[in-house]
Amino acid sequence: MTRLDVGLIGAGGIARAHLPAWIELGARVTILSTDGNAEKLAAKYAESGVTATHSMAGLLDRSSVVDICTPTFTHRELALHAIAAGKHVICEKPLALTASEAAEMADAAEAAGVLLFPAHVVRYFPAYAAMAESVGKGAVGTPAVLRFTRSGAYPVWAPWFSDPALSGGILMDQMIHDLDFARMLAGEVVRVHARLRGRQEPGAKPGDVAVGTAVLTHASGAISHVLGVWGLPDLQFRTTFRVAGPDGILEHDSTALPGFRILAQGTRPPGEGIPGSPMTESPYLTELREFAGAVDGGPAPRVTARDGVEAVRIAAAATASARTGEPVELKISEEAAR
Repeated sequence: MTRLDVGLIGAGGIARAHLPAWIELGARVTILSTDGNAEKLAAKYAESGVTATHSMAGLLDRSSVVDICTPTFTHRELALHAIAAGKHVICEKPLALTASEAAEMADAAEAAGVLLFPAHVVRYFPAYAAMAESVGKGAVGTPAVLRFTRSGAYPVWAPWFSDPALSGGILMDQMIHDLDFARMLAGEVVRVHARLRGRQEPGAKPGDVAVGTAVLTHASGAISHVLGVWGLPDLQFRTTFRVAGPDGILEHDSTALPGFRILAQGTRPPGEGIPGSPMTESPYLTELREFAGAVDGGPAPRVTARDGVEAVRIAAAATASARTGEPVELKISEEAAR
């Protein structure tokens, strides 16, 4: 694989999960951050050739790939800037706060002939990847009823999470993983009905709770139930899924079979949880290796820019439904129908 020159934007929790993976892949990494932590993070990996820069221009000059690990409300501007400079882009989920912004990013990348890769890392967690492969091979027949849950401590270590105007809230920021998976397994979503409870406003503190639920109706007739919880500080990170069809059921509980758990990766505020792997390869490494291979002329990643756009579209519909209390009907986009 050709060595990649990676411009890493951000120095928070996700950046610290991506950086060791890039180093293992042999990339030359330059870090840019507006919070003053780029230099500190680069210093910890100086022996691996990691450096910091103080400007976007400096980062773009040293990069063929830009990895955006910043708060969601910054994604669009940063991605469009990198794409305009002819750089391949990997962008943390969600791609943007609205479907129109996400589509703008995808269209710009397509027009520029560069890759835009949404970092939906859950697709690379072994239990989820194995489930997707099994469903694809017909293990349960045509999926009919799907259930997903995802719960963990309220992410109060960064104040922007609790502000829906900046993060999209729990439906967009956390539950988008399972909304994406539901669409991948059961096909396009034509109806969304969602509810929100608890606190979702600026200034969340330890002890606050937010709960989101969404029921998706797929064009196939399948129904997906998705539950997300941001809970108390001692709430153990847990995910579950159950996929049922006429030929069987596939289910998983991360606490019953802990193939993955919350690990510290680098130094960050106490309580900040980033899924990591104590037993096998980090899913962040798997994810970035697949993207790097595609940049190098290999197969396309399993997550496309349009997948990222559709996930945002479903999450945005869920947000609108939760606000009004009414279901939202979705038309299948031309891109998704292809």
